[in-house]
Amino acid sequence: MKRRQFLNKTTTIAAAAAIPISCAATSQTSVAEEKEKELYEIRTYELRFGGNVKLLINYLKEALQPALKRAGSNRFLLFDEVGNSDPKKIWVLISYPNSTSYIKAQSLKMDTAFTTAATAYSASEQAIYNRFTSSLLLAFDGLPQMMNPVDGASIFELRTYEGYSEDAVGRKIKMFNQEEIPLFKEVGLNAVFFGEMIAGPYRPCLTYLLSFKDMEAHGVAWEKFIASPEWNAMKVKKEYANTISNIRKVFLKPI
Repeated sequence: MKRRQFLNKTTTIAAAAAIPISCAATSQTSVAEEKEKELYEIRTYELRFGGNVKLLINYLKEALQPALKRAGSNRFLLFDEVGNSDPKKIWVLISYPNSTSYIKAQSLKMDTAFTTAATAYSASEQAIYNRFTSSLLLAFDGLPQMMNPVDGASIFELRTYEGYSEDAVGRKIKMFNQEEIPLFKEVGLNAVFFGEMIAGPYRPCLTYLLSFKDMEAHGVAWEKFIASPEWNAMKVKKEYANTISNIRKVFLKPI
């Protein structure tokens, strides 16, 4: 009898403990009101000298992009680097509404429309690129879903902030979520996305993408940001001190 009572109590406790895990999201707000944070994949194709770049771009646009959309991805942006980089690189930004769609998109062999559209690319016996790298990022709370580029955008700035530690990057992400993201919008730094890198090089780090009509608009917006009282007040706060150890940036143009 005592053993039966003990088992009943244990079962009740376990069930009660499970409730906050499964219902935490709905305890304060409905699921419909929540915005699930997107995942972003950044691919960088390092091209070989003399490689058939046209064939690669055609594959990315005509085969991969529609196949990923069928698998559940919601954005696909294709970029060339501004300037004469050596080796030349092609950049691809793909957004996924959740991890399920990302995992599904990793296997496209059963998509006959994809395999047909990729025939010329797959049959090529000459290497177009050396390798492509792939990074995975999780969207910030402050911007959980990707924004459209500004109308007429001809220039994009991709910036990666490396931190001394996970804590340093976490504090910089907090700075963006609570203070910088609204200021970016106010001064014309048109954010496309912000994401914490959860797989890829340079970790721990965060990456974000900005869009501009041209380089003049880029310069004006950054000048406004640097001169703003809000930025000069937040940058000296102790909680945000020593968050960035290195900055990487690259300018891109849409293909």
